[in-house]
Amino acid sequence: MGVRGAHGPAASQPRRPAAGAPAGGGGRVRAAHPEPGHLPVRRTVRRTAEDALEFELANEFAVVRVRRRRTRNGERLLPSVVGLSPQGKWLVGTPAHNQFVFAPENTVRSVKRLMGSAERITLGRHTLSPQEVSAFILHEIKTIAESALRQTVRRAVITVPAYFSDAQRQATRDAGAIAGLEVVRIINEPTAAALAYGLNRADDQRVLVYDLGGGTFDVSLVELTAGVVEVRASHGDTRLGGDDFDARLAHYIARRFAADHSLDLLASRHSAARLLRAAEQAKITLSSHPFARICEEFVSEVPLQPPAPGTASVLDAKTASSAPVHLDCEVSRPEFERLIRDLLQRTLDSVDRVLADAGLAPNDIDRILLVGGSTRIPLVWQLLAEHMGREPESAINPEEAVALGAAVQAAIIAGQPIGAVLVDVTPFSLGIEIATQMGDTVVPDIFRPIIRRNTVVPVTREEVFRAVYPGQDTVEVAVYQGEHPIASHNRLLGRFRISGLQPETPGDPARVTVAFDMDVNGILRVQATDRKTGRQQAITVTASSERLSAEEISRATANMAAMLAADDAVPEPEAFQPDEVAVMLQRARRRLESGILDAERAEPLQLKVEEVELAQRDGDHAALAQRLNELIDLLFEMET
Repeated sequence: MGVRGAHGPAASQPRRPAAGAPAGGGGRVRAAHPEPGHLPVRRTVRRTAEDALEFELANEFAVVRVRRRRTRNGERLLPSVVGLSPQGKWLVGTPAHNQFVFAPENTVRSVKRLMGSAERITLGRHTLSPQEVSAFILHEIKTIAESALRQTVRRAVITVPAYFSDAQRQATRDAGAIAGLEVVRIINEPTAAALAYGLNRADDQRVLVYDLGGGTFDVSLVELTAGVVEVRASHGDTRLGGDDFDARLAHYIARRFAADHSLDLLASRHSAARLLRAAEQAKITLSSHPFARICEEFVSEVPLQPPAPGTASVLDAKTASSAPVHLDCEVSRPEFERLIRDLLQRTLDSVDRVLADAGLAPNDIDRILLVGGSTRIPLVWQLLAEHMGREPESAINPEEAVALGAAVQAAIIAGQPIGAVLVDVTPFSLGIEIATQMGDTVVPDIFRPIIRRNTVVPVTREEVFRAVYPGQDTVEVAVYQGEHPIASHNRLLGRFRISGLQPETPGDPARVTVAFDMDVNGILRVQATDRKTGRQQAITVTASSERLSAEEISRATANMAAMLAADDAVPEPEAFQPDEVAVMLQRARRRLESGILDAERAEPLQLKVEEVELAQRDGDHAALAQRLNELIDLLFEMET
């Protein structure tokens, strides 16, 4: 983000109608009987006339490959997080990642997992598609690139997980269009990484690329031969990655906390967000240390008994009903490894699948390359080394290898003399539904692959099918993606009809040639041709109904431009609701009253509380927005 095929043997004798079947073009009959090779097609008979720059859009971090260039904040990686601030300003990257703890309801992470779906994301008063959210990230890294190059960037190479479906790839292309980019190529992430590693090597090699990122996992078997990088096989899971490790650890800590305090930290979105952030940081720490301490102050609260009559309360009236509770625990690396071992075993299952598809054994592999931030976890190295009998390597920064490979591909497309050729494969089989005849019974819903998974792209394959019954003049071709022998268990990509069919020999069923053509971007065109008349009907598969139309992309582009332009406007007085101000003031007061702050830290916090209260009393909305933001930043610094 192709396939090998072969024509079947000569056509078999046409089958005659089963008992009770229509002899002519009437009724609605699924009847796709393939020529030898039995390809899938669904037929319908109707009697009546009613009838180049390079981006890695990752789950945790996005990367644009521009030499010696970092983000606006000096970072090498941009967190793939988008948020809407209390003032209505759009946040991308680290500012959005920081806001997640305070406003998880106005922050979205891991949008990559939603690509290709119909799910909608609500941020404030805005409801966005996954493509639109991803477009904010792409727009940000486009801006970074333009700042580095000092010129407008219009074209891009974008990488996606090898196991991304057609719908997910099309959605990624749509996101690029919304961000103002012409996506000239979409390539698989493991393929890009192999391209980065294989630049300066003259020897032929078989390389296993193990790519475990924040939200997705891929493994590919790549052959490097005389400057040609060819993918032999790929497998993976688009819902397995570091986010799942964070969630496992967060739930583990929540269970321990509940056992000690009888409180569920996952019941509140805010405490759950803080816990998830703490788990993520602990995971990172455990990659280089045997233990990680997790400390989160004021993570929850417990109700207090009212003071006895005549007894003065230590807390004021606003906080007398509860007392703060803090999270302070330690997690060892063995504990963490026990939590995620079964998830890592799933990645090894994919490794075995790829080796089997390529017809190779572990000792046939020359190198194992680690890609993605989650490969820094020591257990990943350990399990992979034990499984393969060879130590993996990560000579290139795991988070940046994919972007570097994409940069190489962008340079190739731009005509630069790189001296490398990329040969990619399709990760799924593509085919059609057929109905076959068994005795007097027509059995529908059979999947016939035309382009099989792990076929090199670009590729064109065609096969010949015949109608089940003589006189059948209309065929419906249903295109599917997947590996299941039952067509309906796979993903439907599209369907179309070809009518007016005529038999080549009177009395025989009509025959139709079905051709699949897939380009280097994984875009599929399917064409059906009547063998007698040459009549043709075709579709370009655009993933699914979830794909945005040209009009929707244009509208989304305009909407994003308007939203970004609005960021420069003065915040409306209503940017902060009274309850938002009250929540932040209450949080600050509790921290002051807890007694855990020394004078050096308590004094600026007390001053900021007073400034917010003063702006609120005066009705100065601009000052209130500024002071409240400063209070939020101060509290964030104290809690991290």
